Amino acid sequence: MPAPITLFLIDDHTLLRRGLVALLAQHEDLHVVGEAGDAAEALRLLPQKKPQVILLDNHLPGVRGVDAIADLREASPASRVVMLTVSEDGADLAAALRHGAQGYLLKTIDGDLLAEAVRRAARGEPVVSPEMMGKLVAAFQTQGAPEASAAPAPAEAPDTPLSPREEEVLREIARGASNKEIARQLSIAETTVKIHVQHILRKLGLSSRVQAAVYASDRQRPAEQA
Repeated sequence: MPAPITLFLIDDHTLLRRGLVALLAQHEDLHVVGEAGDAAEALRLLPQKKPQVILLDNHLPGVRGVDAIADLREASPASRVVMLTVSEDGADLAAALRHGAQGYLLKTIDGDLLAEAVRRAARGEPVVSPEMMGKLVAAFQTQGAPEASAAPAPAEAPDTPLSPREEEVLREIARGASNKEIARQLSIAETTVKIHVQHILRKLGLSSRVQAAVYASDRQRPAEQA
């Protein structure tokens, strides 16, 4: 079995951290190597712990989580920072992505979905709670593309149209579904989903799933208004 994914938790609520440790311990491929109650404590510990994924709350004493991301990444450059917060503020989401967060998850997330999001983040995939996708689109349109999205999605239809199956996969991406969830929903193999995603990104001239989600949501809006 490969080595487990290592995590570091930053949250000022001790009971919540205890609950997260217990929840993540149910997954053999995830291992919490450290925790902190504020950003300053985390900055002292991260250079030694060097976790693959940092789960970061936004409401911390002294400094907001989104404002600490850059320093946390400097303290542990190989770590992926994922916000885990109660804040549904689109401005916080945009700020987190601009500062280099790998994802933005709400604390209402199901335990198994959180574990899967951690795995995806460790692989370098962007992870955003489905409830926040609409706000991600709004932030993209009004403030410009966050770093994780890189370039704006094309406004016109692609030269090579998507196949019906690719359209289905794109709708699931816009919903925030992972490859595994898409495979289950469409009753196809996960490797097939990966191939469809690659084709979708190539046909649309995009570079990430977040861009694809923005494109799909933006395209759907005029249809809804018609």
